[in-house]
Amino acid sequence: MRGPSPPSNDAVARLVPHRGRPRKFAEPSRSVTLTLPEGVIAALGGIDRDLSRAVVRIAQPQLTKRPSAAAELAVFGGRAVIVVNPSRALEERTGIVLVPLSDGRALISFDESTSVESLELQLRDALEEDNLAKEDARIFKAVADLLKQARSSENVEASQRRIIVFESTKARRRRA
Repeated sequence: MRGPSPPSNDAVARLVPHRGRPRKFAEPSRSVTLTLPEGVIAALGGIDRDLSRAVVRIAQPQLTKRPSAAAELAVFGGRAVIVVNPSRALEERTGIVLVPLSDGRALISFDESTSVESLELQLRDALEEDNLAKEDARIFKAVADLLKQARSSENVEASQRRIIVFESTKARRRRA
């Protein structure tokens, strides 16, 4: 699901369980055969027991050089989270906190005082005000569209979970 295109209407539908073996990766994949030296296989095994995941982790820095969608689902099994391109406007206009990921994107987090529904409404209101930078508007629209898809899906529900975020006390004092 990488690339500059906006999320399709079936982005949320991918969460619905399918028959057969679960998908290993969120984007289309195919089987390949490699011949590797034993030392390289051992090194890859140290990164991840699953060699294909180890290769993907090593390739991640190259993938970040490609343009990514403004917001997309990172899927694992029957669960997914929304990852976005970092946006200060998104944090300032909605009160969410973006948690940085190793690929340069960010995970959305917010406290109990914000609901999924109120976040979607805040995003739509900000888009109607029409004073967002072009890239920020892309991010706001993409997240709002993903939330709407989940809300209107019969097979998917959006639920809030807690994550652990470590934050520098120096950074917190500067913002105060």
